Amino acid sequence: MVRNAARAACALSVVAVVTTTVFSGRAGAADAPTIWHPTPRTTWQWQLTGSPVDTSIAVQMYDVDLFDTDPAVVSVLHGQGRKSICYMSAGTWEDWRQDASRFPASVIGKGNGWEGEKWLDIRNLDVLGPIIEARMDLCKAKGFDGVEPDNVDGYANSTGFPLSSADQLKFNTFLANAAHARGLSVGLKNDLDQVKALEPLFDWALNEECFRYNECGALTPFVEAGKAVFHVEYNREPAAFCPTTTALGFSSMKKKLNLDAYRISCDVPAPPALVAPKGLRIAR
Repeated sequence: MVRNAARAACALSVVAVVTTTVFSGRAGAADAPTIWHPTPRTTWQWQLTGSPVDTSIAVQMYDVDLFDTDPAVVSVLHGQGRKSICYMSAGTWEDWRQDASRFPASVIGKGNGWEGEKWLDIRNLDVLGPIIEARMDLCKAKGFDGVEPDNVDGYANSTGFPLSSADQLKFNTFLANAAHARGLSVGLKNDLDQVKALEPLFDWALNEECFRYNECGALTPFVEAGKAVFHVEYNREPAAFCPTTTALGFSSMKKKLNLDAYRISCDVPAPPALVAPKGLRIAR
């Protein structure tokens, strides 16, 4: 739910633990597309602002903007052995996107708190379906391995439309199926109240600030199913949340709200303690 134009580039942190990521095809025909299934503690970077994308971070997955990321960046990431995920808003209209004019006024509701961004009437799949599928086609054409559809919890917000939990389940199911039909891995973004119903349809989860709001336990069905939970906190220091979320099997890090390259990952090892030779003292 973060507006691109409002963000700025910044510095970055490092990572460093190698985890196991499973690559497997979906159940079905032998010629079904192979879909990426990240396992718990898969390392990652999330950069939606700042140009260029900093591709130097030693992680297994990058999550970057669908429209702003050139296919050459995806190619570089693949050359480094990394997976790449395209970020796109599925549940809101953004006035700066190249396809903004395709959304009729009838499906555009209240603002969601970000300048130029408004909730969509997700009940109207006749209108929204082709637009979203075109975005996923672009994601596939650019070479991405998966998609992060954002703003998929409109039913729990004041959207201007009488959205129900059933409406949201239908819409989110559509998103998962549309992604899988294109061979794209797909993550469930937030929407914690529907995790149990949606986990079987999604390949991983991405969450913002579950520690701050004491909600991380809701995401454990993903870990129990052998699926990664990618997690960020904006207003807490890593020392506060890392012990808890790492124990849960999450891939956690601290980010700035503008989601530039800056990151402090929970899997960054602590520096070794300084030991002075006999007879010497270490000044601190």
